[in-house]
Amino acid sequence: MEDYILRATAANGSIRAFAAISSNTVEKARQIHNTSPVASAALGRMLTAAAIMGIMLKSEKDRLTLQITGDGPLKGILVTSDRFANVKGYAVNPYTELPLRPDGKLDVGGAVGNGSLRVIKDIGLKEPYSGSIELISGEIADDITYYYAASEQIPSSVGLGVLVDTDLSIKHAGGFIIQLMPGADDELVEKLEKKLLTIPYITDMLDSGYNAEKILQAILGDMGLEILDRVPVAYKCDCSRARVEQALISLGKKELSQIIDEDKKAELTCHFCNKVYNFDESELKKLLVEACSR
Repeated sequence: MEDYILRATAANGSIRAFAAISSNTVEKARQIHNTSPVASAALGRMLTAAAIMGIMLKSEKDRLTLQITGDGPLKGILVTSDRFANVKGYAVNPYTELPLRPDGKLDVGGAVGNGSLRVIKDIGLKEPYSGSIELISGEIADDITYYYAASEQIPSSVGLGVLVDTDLSIKHAGGFIIQLMPGADDELVEKLEKKLLTIPYITDMLDSGYNAEKILQAILGDMGLEILDRVPVAYKCDCSRARVEQALISLGKKELSQIIDEDKKAELTCHFCNKVYNFDESELKKLLVEACSR
């Protein structure tokens, strides 16, 4: 089944909501990066969150980046998205292995450790918008919930889940973001808080076969839920040889000359899709000419 996000409202527009199914997307990331189970879970949660947050962007050229830096063995995660929910990302140490938590779940918080979450929105301004918080758990959903409250002053509830199968493939992945809009009354806030405390964990919902519609129905079904649209989600890397050439040119005359003199060639690998780009000496010299002309 195709991965997708549903965008919805409830309570006459006082709540906006998003629910995603991202199993295929996270599985593609796992295959590209050969992630361990705990790295798959961490990266998958980040990709799901980025996809949902991406479709909140306004312009076709807008871009969102989520970056976690932590002192745990995973070291960090970086993911990006556009407003069409095309995502890509990687974990710094994709081979991280940790024992399961006492409750039998993957220890994402332990893999991430203490650190920070940075959210960067490139929305066409002179400088991208950037907000950051200290991690409160490393479990990612809690941290994004806190980010929205601390940096954007939007009361939110975030649920993210990844289930890894016995063969290490991704069995299920998905999540939701529920947000209160300005003017939501105290009665609605209390009702939503109670509902969020009583619903199953997102991983349990996914494992029980819930799709995005059923996830939203479980949370907002008695609050006037209205589904607005459906957006496909995909893992998509937009790297190209032309972009890599520009990256080499941007190194400048001195560094590019040093590469030519010492190595006679260059090999660059895309962090997001692991595609390798090779340049021989003659190609590098052509790039050097362009670098000198700038």
